Order: sequence, then C-alpha cells, then structure tokens
Amino acid sequence: MKAQNVVELKGKVEELKKRFEEIREVLNLPSLKEELRKLDETMSSPEFWNSQDKNRELIQRRKWLEETLESFETIEASLKDAQELIELSQDEPDMLSMVAEEIESIERKLGELEIKTYLSGEMDSKNAFLTVQAGTGGTEACDWAQMLLRMYKRWAEDKGYEVEMVDITPDDVAGIKSATVLIKGPYAYGYLKGENGVHRLVRISPFDSNARRHTSFAAVSVVPQIDEDINIEIRDEDLKLETFRASGAGGQYVNKTDTAVRITHIPTGIVVSCQQERSQFQNRRKALELLKAKLYQLEQQKLEEKRKEYEGDKKDIGWGHQIRSYVFHPYKMIKDLRTGYETGNVDAVMDGDIDSFIENYLKWRASKRKN
Repeated sequence: MKAQNVVELKGKVEELKKRFEEIREVLNLPSLKEELRKLDETMSSPEFWNSQDKNRELIQRRKWLEETLESFETIEASLKDAQELIELSQDEPDMLSMVAEEIESIERKLGELEIKTYLSGEMDSKNAFLTVQAGTGGTEACDWAQMLLRMYKRWAEDKGYEVEMVDITPDDVAGIKSATVLIKGPYAYGYLKGENGVHRLVRISPFDSNARRHTSFAAVSVVPQIDEDINIEIRDEDLKLETFRASGAGGQYVNKTDTAVRITHIPTGIVVSCQQERSQFQNRRKALELLKAKLYQLEQQKLEEKRKEYEGDKKDIGWGHQIRSYVFHPYKMIKDLRTGYETGNVDAVMDGDIDSFIENYLKWRASKRKN
C-alpha cells in the first residue's frame, strides 16, 4: 500500500510539473521581469504619483506582474520540496499524508496561477462594456435578457467591481429589450470576454397561461473600455447623431429635455446610445467611448477571421453562435457548449456564481490556441 501511495504522489507531482512548464512557456518570464523593471523606473518619478487616477492601470499592471512572478517562484520551490519529501516518505510512511496535503496546496496555487496566465492578453486588464440584447420571442425573451443582466451584475458585485448603467431599453410588459453596463474592476474584460455569444433558455414560461415550455434567446456582447491613447479613428462625418428624452421603467421620463444620445457609425452600421448621464454632453462622451470599444472589437474580429482563414477554421462567430444552454424544465442543467462544463445548480448560477464557467472557458481557449 505504501509503495502504491508513493507512486501516486510521484505521478501527481509530475503532472503538476508539466502544467507548470506550460505556464512557463506562456508567461515568457524574462519579458515580464523586464516589464516590471521598466514600470519600477517609471513609478520612481515623483510626477507619476501626482496623477494616480490617470496611472491607476499601470499600478494595477505592476501589482499583477509582481504577484504573478512571486507565485511562479513560490510554486517552483514548492514542487522541488514536494519531490524531496516524497523521497523521504519512502522511509517515513507517516509523512505521506503531509506530502499529500502539500501537493493539494500546490495544485490549488497552480490553478490560480493558470487563471492569471490566461488573463495576460493586451486588453484583459481593462474595464468591460457588457451588453445584453433580447432575441426573438417577445416578453419571454425580454425577461430572459433581464435575468442575464442581473446574473452579471451580481457576479460583478461579488467581485467588488463597480457596475455603471450606460443604457437600458425596458420592454413594455416585463424585462428589457437591451441594456449596456460598464463593469469597472481589474481584469473585468479578461474574465467576461468568454460570455460573448447567444445564451439559450428553456423553461415553463410565467407569461404563458397554459404553462407551456418555451425556448428563449438573448445575445451578450462584451468589449473592453479603450484607453484614450489607443488610436481608433472616428471621423465626425461618419457619425449620425440623434438626441431624445431619456426614459425609465414604465415610460416615465427621467427629464424633460433631449439629453439621451444615439450615435450611428455610418460605415459599419454600429449603433450605440447612452441615456443615464444628466447632460447631453456627458451622454455623448459615454456613447463615443462605447463606439470606440466596439470599433476596436470589430478590428480584432477581422484579424481573428483572417487568421482562421489561413488555419482553415470555419467556425461561426458572433450573434449566431450559441455558447450556453440554460435548462430549467423538464430538468435543471446549465451547460457550456464549447467547454462541455455543466452544473445542475441553476439557482446559484443565476445569482452570479459563474466563476466555474469563466475558468473552464479560459482553460479551453488556452488549449485551443496551444493546439
């Protein structure tokens, strides 16, 4: 029995070492160390601390770099210690349980480091604009869109993120036709980018007097909030600007003047709007910010589609790509159709517990890129 346990522990450590080396390849440690050195030089200037609000993202990036490098070094040392302990435990059987606990601790820390590694994309550290759009299906679809919006708001609040409403169009009966929120917090976009796509709901409709089962769809779009120093050209002549009175639930006017703003980007057909600020100027600025983010995402999609053409990947992207199925009847199950991850705890998920879906997506995406 003793030999079998030692063999199992050795196998587990080898598995963890393999995962650890994969992280080493992705992280590019020399590059991260050089970036940290340069940031330290920048932050050593007194002028840097005179504008902390402007440099908040640099401060967050430095923290990420420092924590990631420290985690990497800690895990590397722990793996070496675990190997030595396993060798010692062959002569000291009582040590096996202690070694097993140490390996469990390493595995937990390695999982956390893997998530950090998956969030190393150019825009992953940014805030996120998240839009929920009801699909066809009338009130049932609008109610589903509102349920999804609440799910994401609860998730963000649990993370300690700030949620700012940018635009919302209520349905006349229940739910929302569409809504856009700005989720502010470290790596909000990195965590939420995998939520892009169509979400499908199957349930007994509360709006059907015959209690029949209905299928509803809603689309989720997530784009990063773009820094002002990133050059996305928006020409005035390409914009169609409309103003209207901001309205809330039940058709009640928030104000008596045309403060709400809708902007159409004529070359692409992208339409954005904002009605939550007090002035037309503020709403216009926020709408332009959202437009900039969507134009950036469009450029990234074009680059990705071009890459897939060369790789022969013809999978659909965008509105028509269903990513997750939420079944409330005749059984309870939520399943991500990309990763295969599923859970029967639908109440927890709809209350914002979506971390497992996010983590499985990030791991799945990393494995796809690797292959």
